Order: sequence, then C-alpha cells, then structure tokens
Amino acid sequence: MFLCREKELNTLEKRYAGNSCECVVIYGRRRVGKTALINEFIKNKRTIYFSALRASAEDNLESLSKSIQEYLYPGSIAAPVYHSFEEAFSEITRIAKNNKVVFVIDELPYLCESDDSIPSRLQHLLDHDWECSGLFLILCGSSMSFMEKEILSEQSPLFGRRTAQIKLEPLDYFDAAKFHPECSVEDNALIYGITGGVPHYINKLNVHGLVKDALLENFFDSASYLFEEPENLLRQELREPAFYNSMIAAIAGGTSKFSDIASKLHIPTANCSKYLNTLMELGIVEKVEPIIGKTKNKVYYRIKDHFFRFWYRFVPGNMMAISSGNMDKIYDQAVGGYLHDFMGQTFEYMSREYLLRHFAELPFPLQNIGEWWGSDPKLKKEIQLDIVATGVKAHANASGMNYLIGSCKFKNEEISLDELELIRNYAGNFTTANDSCHYYIFSKGGFTKGLKDLEKSSDVKLVTLEDMYR
Repeated sequence: MFLCREKELNTLEKRYAGNSCECVVIYGRRRVGKTALINEFIKNKRTIYFSALRASAEDNLESLSKSIQEYLYPGSIAAPVYHSFEEAFSEITRIAKNNKVVFVIDELPYLCESDDSIPSRLQHLLDHDWECSGLFLILCGSSMSFMEKEILSEQSPLFGRRTAQIKLEPLDYFDAAKFHPECSVEDNALIYGITGGVPHYINKLNVHGLVKDALLENFFDSASYLFEEPENLLRQELREPAFYNSMIAAIAGGTSKFSDIASKLHIPTANCSKYLNTLMELGIVEKVEPIIGKTKNKVYYRIKDHFFRFWYRFVPGNMMAISSGNMDKIYDQAVGGYLHDFMGQTFEYMSREYLLRHFAELPFPLQNIGEWWGSDPKLKKEIQLDIVATGVKAHANASGMNYLIGSCKFKNEEISLDELELIRNYAGNFTTANDSCHYYIFSKGGFTKGLKDLEKSSDVKLVTLEDMYR
C-alpha cells in the first residue's frame, strides 16, 4: 500500500504531463521510500528501470542491457549485452524518439563509482541526443553527500541540466500515523519516536496491538531486521563503521561538546570535524545552537535520527538480555519506564512540525524556528526554552520583534499556570518591552482548568497530543 508523498508524486506527474525532455533528481537517506515513490509514479507508464549495482562497470552494463531488453521484449530470458554504455544509451535514444518513456537510474552513485564518466555522458546526452526526445530521466541515489556534491553542485557536469529535484525526507509525525490509523495517538507518537517517520522502519516494526509486543518481536530480538539495521546502514554508507559507531555511542551517551567528543575518541580535532560532518550529512547527528545569542561556546551535538537515538538509548545497555532472549522479562523496568523521558526530545520535534503544518494559522509568519538556552542572571543558573521562533515585525516601522515561545511536555500530568509563568520569565532574558510574544504549550497530559480558562483571554495557545493529530 502506497501512503503519503502526494506532493512529490504530484510534482512528478506535472513534469510528466509536459512535452519536453525531463531530468528529475530524487535523493534521500536509505529506507526513506524513494523506490516506492518511483514505482508508484511509473505505474502504467513505459519504463526502463535500471538499478545500479555496487559492482564493476561490466556488471552494471550487463544489468542495464537486461533492463533495456526487458522493456523491448517483456518476459524474454536471453538478453544480449551491449558493448559499451554509449551503445546502451544510443538504444535508449532510439526508443525515446519514438515513444514517451521513463528511464530510471536507481542507485546512481554505484554506477558512477564503477565508471566515473557517467555524469559527463549523461550531460552530453541531455544536451544533444535527448533534448528533443520524449525521455523522462530519473536519477536516484541514497548517498546524499554524493548526490549533492557530484550531481547537484556547480562542479558537476550535470549542473543546470535537472528540471526538478526532490529531496525525500522522513515523514512527519502526522503522516507517519497514517500507517496505523487504528492506534491511539500516544502509540502513534511512540511509533514515530522509534522509527523517525521512515516508512520502511514503520513497516518492519509491524505494530499489531501493543507497541511493547512489536518491539520485543521486531526490535529487541537479535535475529530481527531492526536490531541489525544501524550496523548494516553504517557498513553500507561508511568506510570505518566501527569508529563511527563509537562516535554515535559517545554522543548518545551525553558527550556533546566538540572538544569532549574528540578527547573521548582520542582523535585530532581536524579528524573529529570530518567525522561529525559525515554523520551530519547522513542525517544521523545534528549540530545545535541557540536561535538567539549564538556563540561558538554554546554549540553542541546530538543524535538527530530518532531511530538511531532509540537504538543507542535502549540496545547497548540491554545487550545481554537481548542476546539471551530475556528482554521480555526486563522490558518494563529497562525500557517501558523510560519511554516518556526518551520521548521528550521527539515531542519537541513533533511540536515544531505541528507549527509548520499549521503555519497559516499562527499569529505571525515564522522566519526561523529552533530552541534557546542561556544563563539567567536573576536565577543564577542555566535555563532552556524548548521552542523559540522568530518572525517579521508586526509593522514596517515597528521597533519590536515577533516571538513564538513554546514548551513541550510528554508527561501524564496536567500542565498548570506555573509553566506559562516560567516560560514568560525565561523569555524575558532576550525580549524587550517592544517585542510581541505569543506562547504555545504542548502537553500529552492536558492542562489544568486555570490554564485553560486563561487561554480564552490571553496570548497563550494550548495544544494537546490529541489536537496534534486532528
């Protein structure tokens, strides 16, 4: 069943409806649903689908030859191999001159690894042989750094040839819930926190009933797909998977400052920067700094990928129980009792996604959104705000700024007036009397009557977990 991705599918259909040659680049992290999107798009369309191999140029040429022959003679067993990529591409040129055809090159980075002339060959074909044809070329890849640097950048031979590009991101919490409409909002939030909105992981978690049962069967089992996934992903993407595993584990364990990470792993800072940049390119780690008052000293690193964060939070410390098949005996005290704490960071992401999803309903257009922390001179301690968003001034000549201040609580208890007072006081560390502040409080457990009564006549908006899924 194909779910979500309506915007991306609509983009492809609009481009296909035209009469000119198209070159669409589709990229994104592994398992995010690129192939599923392409397969949905090419239904009932003439298509040559070639998925490149992590193999030699000769092996890839043979595979491409089979894809072309399958298009020409569906179901045929024998497929002659073209003598060169040039000859194979010439056959596609001949086909595209007579018919409108989709030509998919999936896992393009693998093909380019086997023959680094491929981008230049494609550039020449797009400029000459394919320019006036009915070809709809899709270039797809999972290596985001390769696709951005070698295909989309100004240094690439293909720069300026693409007619559209789609960077496929994981689903947000709202769309991820469409896979399990029968689940409660809390369970869907947990599923999102575990899988990070990656469709493949949602399917592999395979929730039918309790999330706990799905985790024990499909995650906390050494033979399960999801248990092996982080290691497999690092092996596929990186040359030093063991070292990167150590770096991720260090960050997941609370080592967040750049110098501390380098020191813990006993590596020079230059190397540390390179490794961190690679993990950020993969979307596993992110660099965080306060949205206001940015300084080098306030930068820290954390696990961005929800799936990786869940795995490193609950697997390494419970490896003995998992390996021995005893995870079910300790699940409640080793995992269940910590899920609300784990979901804290996830709930902050969800709350920001809610604001972006309801962008038109906000009190002002947002220009930037993030979080803030700093030192409070009155309280003489470090304080933090979960969400701080900035926006344009209310009027062209206004001296003040628009701020949206948010608090996110994934707890069972109701949130009271004290929380509103707290974030108002915290915001006073960077706002002035001329600024306009709007407050949003997100709560899994709801709100007290006093706070709900105040919402009717003040600058605070209260959002429950149920509201977020409406």
